[in-house]
Amino acid sequence: MESIRTTKFNKRFDEEYRYDGGDLGCACAGGRTVFKLWSPQAERVELSLYRDDRGAAYQTLPLERGERGVWALAVEADLHGTYYDYAVWVGGVRRVTADPYATACGRNGGRSMAADLSRTDPEGFSSDRPPPAQPEQIIYELHVKDFSHDPDSGVPARYRGKFRAFSWRDGAGRLPLCMEHLKSLGVTHVQLLPFFDFGSVDEAGDGRQFNWGYDPVNYNVPEGSYATDPSDGAARIRECKEMIQSLHQNGLRVVMDVVYNHTYRHDSWLERSAPGYYYRRWEDGTLSDGSACGNDIAAGRAMVDNYIVRSVLYWAREYHIDGFRFDLMGLLTVELMNRVRRELDAAFGPGEKLVYGEPWGAGDSPMEPGAHPALKRNVGMLDPGVGMFCDLTRDAVKGDAFLETAPGFVNGGEGFEEAILHAAAGWREGGGEFRPRSCSQVLNYVSAHDNFTLWDKLVMCMPEEAGKPADFDRLRMDVLERNKLAAFICFTCQGRLFLQAGEEFGRTKLGEGNSYRSSPELNMLRWERAGRFAPLTDYYRGLIRLRKSLPGLCDKSAAAVSRVTDGTVHRPWTVSFQVEGGGPGGERLLVVYNASPEPFSLPLPEGRWTVRADGCQADQRRPARQGPVVVPAYSGMLLLREDG
Repeated sequence: MESIRTTKFNKRFDEEYRYDGGDLGCACAGGRTVFKLWSPQAERVELSLYRDDRGAAYQTLPLERGERGVWALAVEADLHGTYYDYAVWVGGVRRVTADPYATACGRNGGRSMAADLSRTDPEGFSSDRPPPAQPEQIIYELHVKDFSHDPDSGVPARYRGKFRAFSWRDGAGRLPLCMEHLKSLGVTHVQLLPFFDFGSVDEAGDGRQFNWGYDPVNYNVPEGSYATDPSDGAARIRECKEMIQSLHQNGLRVVMDVVYNHTYRHDSWLERSAPGYYYRRWEDGTLSDGSACGNDIAAGRAMVDNYIVRSVLYWAREYHIDGFRFDLMGLLTVELMNRVRRELDAAFGPGEKLVYGEPWGAGDSPMEPGAHPALKRNVGMLDPGVGMFCDLTRDAVKGDAFLETAPGFVNGGEGFEEAILHAAAGWREGGGEFRPRSCSQVLNYVSAHDNFTLWDKLVMCMPEEAGKPADFDRLRMDVLERNKLAAFICFTCQGRLFLQAGEEFGRTKLGEGNSYRSSPELNMLRWERAGRFAPLTDYYRGLIRLRKSLPGLCDKSAAAVSRVTDGTVHRPWTVSFQVEGGGPGGERLLVVYNASPEPFSLPLPEGRWTVRADGCQADQRRPARQGPVVVPAYSGMLLLREDG
């Protein structure tokens, strides 16, 4: 075997060592425990067994090398709850590593744990099913700790910021305030920021720590800081499953935010078990850094792609995950994303699991020969069931996400009218190097965990007085109406829908645009705000109900763009369009966006029209007056033609 310094990880290497078996890792069942590790360069591999996640090894056993670089050992004993790691010798150098395929681990992931996964299921989990699919997918992005850290969440202190916050009920069986709010909002999917084991939080530390979690350590293990006992490898699994089960029981599907483009450190379990293979390097041997996190996973190599696909399928099967959001998908490949879509469809049925991601990277990254990055410009090469976040819609509506005072259509920015009409048609007519094959590929949003919250962005773009500090806490009516208009636009565009948790009650991070490791108090959802900003919350609830009732807005087919007609720029900050067959009975819709400071009067086309939404109330039904309809300043209006 060549040394690590001379090994060439090319197609020939992949052909020789590609292993397609789905049994890498540790399988513990039936009184037998089997360990398998892919380490093609290794000269020797040893397994060490431990009684806990900190003590000394009580036994060390050699593994035997098999075909295609797989080392294996079968132990005729039930080792459930036993911790383990490997010593791997490559080029005469000994490296100790946890199992990169582990499904359980101890504190901070340094030791893996053998687990009979059937013993980690909460009561009733084997019969757990997602709620029935709804007419539309409306995705709510949520961080596990943000959700319940606030004492006003209604969650007991011992469970705040934990998986258990989602499944806890009081003695009378009532849900806490945070879960009641989530259940009643009407969204269909909860997208949870990374909750696999990540390295930026010390699981042995206190609750003052915070991170978004984009720092993978163990891809197939839940994060220990969200568990009640991070040293118990089974507890984190059981409590994570309880969270998913509870969300399903409350009518919500669960999307997992996955980060397969890099690891917390280059010196990872992947690197220690197969040095040099799992990471991209430039021709001079330096690590690439398209992730801006110090390393890039080498998607496009056979065993890297196998690892990612097997991990996705594992979470879908073992934890009943309903969809996957891929971080920095532009660092992955079109070929891999299409394979993920294909294999999920084969296992669970076409379209049953959502797949979407960020169609960009933070920098350049060398791809394998023949591979295509899953970037926005390559959307036409992707399966229509692979979606992308549409930053074009985001920036057209509210302004550049990275420039705090740069306005968009709703807050005084000039020249966005055509872009807004493109957004309404799902960008199928082109624009910004983005021409999706179908509206199913477009994920419309105006705020996410990255960058400023929508409320903060609007406040910063609309100062009350020059030089005066921004007041993010006060409910300002001028900001409220722009927030409503931004949401109205997003919810009437073709494509899928996404919103950041708390957007519906003016979530603020006090102007912080990158809170990935700020205090939990800055990041948490402030639940008193849900009551204080009730008019905004009610408006979002109405938009969600309305969207689900209008088939023409829920159409994800390639032909959906043909429904959108008569797009017109009437004046600066005022546009309108119609949607053929948009209503529940095939009725036509008329949609107007008026972001100007003056009311807009529009003669209605022939027919009997009903106002279904305006700037004050969504999901209403009132007859439009005869003659021109007046759309107030800084508001939108959706009308339905009742006579078809």
